[in-house]
Amino acid sequence: MIKRKLGKSDLEVSAIGLGCMGMSFSYGPPKDKKEMISLLHAAVDRGVTFFDTAEVYGPYTNEELLGEALAPFRGKVLIATKFGFDLSPDLDPRGMKGAPGLNSRPENIKKAVEGSLKRLKVDVIDLLYQHRVDLNVPIEDVAGSVKELIKQGKVKYFGLSEAGVKTIRRAHAVQPLTVLQSEYSLWTRNPEKEVIPTLEELGIGLVPYSPLGKGFLTGKMDENTKFDNSDFRSTLPRFTPDALKANQALVDLLGNIAQRKKATPAQIALAWLLAQKPWIVPIPGTTKLTRLEENIGAVTVALTAEDLCEIDTASAKIKVQGARYPEKLEQMTGR
Repeated sequence: MIKRKLGKSDLEVSAIGLGCMGMSFSYGPPKDKKEMISLLHAAVDRGVTFFDTAEVYGPYTNEELLGEALAPFRGKVLIATKFGFDLSPDLDPRGMKGAPGLNSRPENIKKAVEGSLKRLKVDVIDLLYQHRVDLNVPIEDVAGSVKELIKQGKVKYFGLSEAGVKTIRRAHAVQPLTVLQSEYSLWTRNPEKEVIPTLEELGIGLVPYSPLGKGFLTGKMDENTKFDNSDFRSTLPRFTPDALKANQALVDLLGNIAQRKKATPAQIALAWLLAQKPWIVPIPGTTKLTRLEENIGAVTVALTAEDLCEIDTASAKIKVQGARYPEKLEQMTGR
């Protein structure tokens, strides 16, 4: 597996990471623990060194899974986790349906970090993100709290998730950001206008989550796909039958290029992201070994300038239908 540096930092990780949320949370019932530990070990064996979790995933159970599974590989892999949701006891265990409130008060950040350290079974958190910007807490206070945790040796690197440009600049002025995590893919290109140029200017890496459009860009679903009510996608406007049907043109485009390249639509979608900037590291999630191997295979797919031009020209003519989140969750992004 080739490696990439995130921005101007010395943080070097595998060019494809692994988003672990779906193993415990949000995409239907939690998966079998032994099977997921086996999958995580398989990822390490195949060169993946970058794993993504959060305290809200479960809540807590995803961090516990990674803590147990990755214990034999301390020092060889990097685990990123996140704080920022208010994890009161009445949190909907299926995840975002209840849209838990935000809490990035300094005392809650410290409490979250202590919990994450225990669950992950580590002495220091490699990369700590604020999961969503909390408008009730100045970002300077958030960055200052993480700066203190870095000084204490409890955190190595600081990141934000789904933050807007002004917030990125304000946080970076207090504690330099290593990474921004945001949704970015061929069907979610919001970061291109302002965020990516700002990251390039400041030397901050980008970690796209849902780089395969929550599974849609794999070409394995259509308007007849049904989602269990424990599956987060059942609440998303972009996953209604009408939207899935309308957005199929994007998958057809990927399929055409994939055929030519002897690859899969998922591999083309990931290769497209890798081709955008050398400091972009996508974190596709999966619970299946075949998909893990398929995703890792994207690093060997070379897209020429002509291929990229063809994808951009064709995709520009496709208007993606449906909001990516319900309104309450969408309001938590881009702040």
